[in-house]
Parts: sequence; C-alpha cells; structure tokens
Amino acid sequence: MAADLVFYTNPMSRGRIARWMLEEVGAAYDTVVVNYAVMKEPAFVAVNPMGKVPAIVHRGRVVTECAAICAYLADAFPDAGLAPRADERADYYRWLFFAAGPVEQAVTNRSMGFTPTADQSRMAGYGIYDTMVDVLEQAVSARSYIAGDRFTAADVYAGSQVMWGTQFGTLPKRDAFMAYLDRLTSRPAYARAAAIDNGLLAG
Repeated sequence: MAADLVFYTNPMSRGRIARWMLEEVGAAYDTVVVNYAVMKEPAFVAVNPMGKVPAIVHRGRVVTECAAICAYLADAFPDAGLAPRADERADYYRWLFFAAGPVEQAVTNRSMGFTPTADQSRMAGYGIYDTMVDVLEQAVSARSYIAGDRFTAADVYAGSQVMWGTQFGTLPKRDAFMAYLDRLTSRPAYARAAAIDNGLLAG
C-alpha cells in the first residue's frame, strides 16, 4: 500500500535536507528520485512548477522549499516534538527564516562572485556577507540549539546551511559552527538519512 506522503528528491540536492527531516519525524513515506535531466519535464513540473527538488505531497497537498517542508512536517507530525513550544516560537521562526533568507542569499551571491556595493547592501536582505556570518555564529553559539535547549525543525534547516557551507567553503569553519554540527550529526535520524542518500549515490 502506498504511503500518503511522497518525497521527490535527488541525492545530490537540497533534498538531503528534507530527507533528514522526514527521518526525524519518523513518518512512512515513498521516495521518487528525480534525475536532473527530467526535472523540467511536464510530469515533475506538475508537482513543482519550478522544476526543482525537493518536494513532498502529503495527502494530495504539495509542499516545496526546504524550510517550508521542515516547518510543515513538524506541524503535520506533532508527536515527533519538532515544532516550537510557546517559549521557543520567536527564535524558531526568526532563525528558520534567517537561514532561508539572508544566509541563503548571501552564500549564493558570494558563490556566484557577486559582492554588493555599499548602496546595494542596503537593498540586500543580508546587508553584507560578513555581517550575516557573524550573526549566524552568534545564533548557534547562544544555546545548544537554534531556538533553545532542544532540537527542533529549525535546526534541520539552519544546521544544513551551516553543514553545507562549511563543507563546500561558502562559510568559514568557525569553532561555534563546528561544535553546533557535532551536536546535529550525532542524531540517529541524521545518520539514517545520510545513509539512504549515500546509498542512492552509490547505486
């Protein structure tokens, strides 16, 4: 019997973030691996008009964008305990969207060789790259996790940004970043997700 949760991904993509979140919530799901050659074809564009992975379809409703998928799954599967408590909600949403907005934009611009001028930095949501890095460092070092003293869905997304950034050189390997990653990568769900995606790459 097919699961009521379908996950569209590619193991060499941001789909690894969504996979980690799916493993954290522990819900049954079917996986559809989408090759880059067919992401723009009608069958997949009908799921995500952007022609990009990841995407999930849960009970007939589509969710795209990694941060949205993380937040949605935390809400859809509350027994996993990954949605914010009342006292965590402000930091949870603040840093989840900081990672999805300023961090993503600053890292992408830097990777593409674009450095905003002083005037342009006032228009850019992240201002300047160095400021974004400093603020992110403060966020991950203030407490054990991004929204407080326990792991939440915001750590899946923010942590993935830090993980990929330090791995590929788009973020510096500051001590606070590496200590945060040590806490995240020790999670069993992270190890399961990585093993699944690495297995797909090996196959």
